Amino acid sequence: MSRETTRLRSPLVEIDDINLESVDVSRLQPVGQRPPLGVYVRSLWDRRHFIVADSRARAFSGNRDTLLGNAWLVGRPILDGAAYFIIFGVLLGTSRGVDNFIGFLLVGVFMFSFTSRCLTGGAGVMSSGKNLIRAFSFPRAAIPIAMVLRETISMLPVIATMLVMVVAIPPHASITWRWALFPLVFLLQVMFNAGLVFYAARITSAIPDLRMVLGFVSRFWLYGSGVMFSLERFITHPTVLEVIQFNPAYCVLELSRDLLVYGQTPELTLWLTLGAWAVATPVLGFLYFWQAEEDYGRE
Repeated sequence: MSRETTRLRSPLVEIDDINLESVDVSRLQPVGQRPPLGVYVRSLWDRRHFIVADSRARAFSGNRDTLLGNAWLVGRPILDGAAYFIIFGVLLGTSRGVDNFIGFLLVGVFMFSFTSRCLTGGAGVMSSGKNLIRAFSFPRAAIPIAMVLRETISMLPVIATMLVMVVAIPPHASITWRWALFPLVFLLQVMFNAGLVFYAARITSAIPDLRMVLGFVSRFWLYGSGVMFSLERFITHPTVLEVIQFNPAYCVLELSRDLLVYGQTPELTLWLTLGAWAVATPVLGFLYFWQAEEDYGRE
């Protein structure tokens, strides 16, 4: 930056010693233009405090207009579990042959609800953030990241309720040292959910009608992940069963049930499969989202 002193004359006044500054604009770029990946990641990191603060502020605001408020965070999956227990466990008899079916069902409903909320929330996250996108220049990935963090914070009291219920409701699950491994399962689920949100956010930003399709996908995924019944009991074809066991939601549920309900060490294959999903999905999803950085917020 350089400073120059000049003298301006006019027919009416004479102005001396006006300071003119030359500014280096080589590092400036148009608003909304996609920056290089390294610059983009650093910019996200610089805004980490805002992302965390925004997520914490909004984590428990979704039900503030209802009488029970945030109690619905726990109440909704409990009601879902009760409905599934009556329909599948009592009327259809899927509880036969499943040890501690109540614990089996509680873990399935509570844990799958986290992924389901992230998927459906990611489908509308860019649309709801359009005003913010148009008003400020910032990495657009901050919006889906904040949404995942918000859902994660909201999930903590839900998990606490789930743990109490699987121990308190007969047949009681026993607390073992394997419970200490459950936070790792939850962390892997959070990572996978983040990648899922990146994909959903970009796809539905380009084609809003796909929000309706993702609702159907979520319901289909629910039944294909063994939330309410044991898949091994109804699927006998080995190839089909292997494909289903590659399902990341299935891995989350099986790992959680083994650790919390049955007190047994899960198979290594489940850890490896979920770990692969938890690494690949957010990395590829982030790159996929970043490639459309210039398109978000457009009419």
